[in-house]
Amino acid sequence: MGSRLERCRLIELPSKPDARGNLSFIEGGIHIPFDIQRVYYLYDVPSGISRGAHGHRQLEQFILAMSGSFTITLDDGIDKKTFELNKPNVGLYIPAMLWRDLNEFSSNAVCMVLASRKYEEEDYFRDYDAFVDYAHAGREK
Repeated sequence: MGSRLERCRLIELPSKPDARGNLSFIEGGIHIPFDIQRVYYLYDVPSGISRGAHGHRQLEQFILAMSGSFTITLDDGIDKKTFELNKPNVGLYIPAMLWRDLNEFSSNAVCMVLASRKYEEEDYFRDYDAFVDYAHAGREK
């Protein structure tokens, strides 16, 4: 099954280009490995500001740069991996139990997030040390 970081992957979505422009689409459970329960997006993020800085116990996400670009650093409590998102038809699948930091937003960036669950505050880790303790406890079992 591999580590959580190894399960993260960029997924290229189907594209239908024609003279009028491009069309891409996402079908939950087909193009991404979960059914979509919630969609939200970030935009007008000021220069130098970071977003994210949290982890999830159960929530899976698929994150896309609908416009512009930004980076995502994922952390499993031991290792880190950084991805740059800059194409509206290529997104990043993020399984549960990874800390995420979103940075380096371009001036026109729009970050869309597809989530496997509805909002549940109890699913969040907002303290990095608590996340690492929980992640390490899970590895020892």
